Amino acid sequence: MKGTIEEIISQDDKFYARYLIGKARHALLKIRRKELAPSHISPRQAQIIFILSNLQRANLAELAKHSNRGINTLSNQMRLLEKDGLVKKFRETPKSTLLTFELTQKGSDICDFSFKGNRIERQVMAALSDDELKQIISMLEKLINEAETQGR
Repeated sequence: MKGTIEEIISQDDKFYARYLIGKARHALLKIRRKELAPSHISPRQAQIIFILSNLQRANLAELAKHSNRGINTLSNQMRLLEKDGLVKKFRETPKSTLLTFELTQKGSDICDFSFKGNRIERQVMAALSDDELKQIISMLEKLINEAETQGR
């Protein structure tokens, strides 16, 4: 046997870093799903609700800009959030195709729950010192900026 997957992968630092980022993302997403389970929303929906609570009212293009999601994906998410009574859709004029969205009271309550109650995620992130947290934020921003530049 050649060794464990991690032993093999760890021989290439760049590949291993990508592997660890993916593994951390998966672990944090699993925790987030568990925390959001009582509210019956997904982490993506929680992100959209959080963005919408800060913008107060937004159209799909604005939501796409702030969430790094495509308009089609957001359109589907907004349809589900509206069906669940978490957002309300508005037309600028009766015949307008431009739709804007805002949170309902139920959506605001879910937002409060989902972002004030994420104790497990906060405990996990507390494993990092303030300096380590600043470092990882800086490094991740650098990677994201480079990936976005390369992806254009």
